[in-house]
Amino acid sequence: MFEIEFYKKTDGTAPAKDFLESLDIKMRAKMLMSIELLKYGGYQLREPYSKSLDDGILELRAKSGNNISRVLYFFVVGETTVLTNGFIKKQQKTPKNEIERAKQYRTDYLNRKENFHD
Repeated sequence: MFEIEFYKKTDGTAPAKDFLESLDIKMRAKMLMSIELLKYGGYQLREPYSKSLDDGILELRAKSGNNISRVLYFFVVGETTVLTNGFIKKQQKTPKNEIERAKQYRTDYLNRKENFHD
């Protein structure tokens, strides 16, 4: 079983958690189900629930009616998954700025984790 962690910015906010809390009840339930699948499936989770995007950044997917939401994440050595940020999908392709944000959060997370252990 994988540990699910929310990335926290230096100010203590957790973008993916804030995004989850902003969703309506149905969409939140679907996304929480996808997170649960990720917890048990880990690296094995595939479409339609998860998709690899770019450079180790993946997206967790949920759909409710016509609304599609995504939460981006990455794996850390071992069995930890870090959820970085989320958004409501409005176009075919995942916006590059969301992927870049996830990469920045990953860099920050790894740097702070490394400095914490020094």
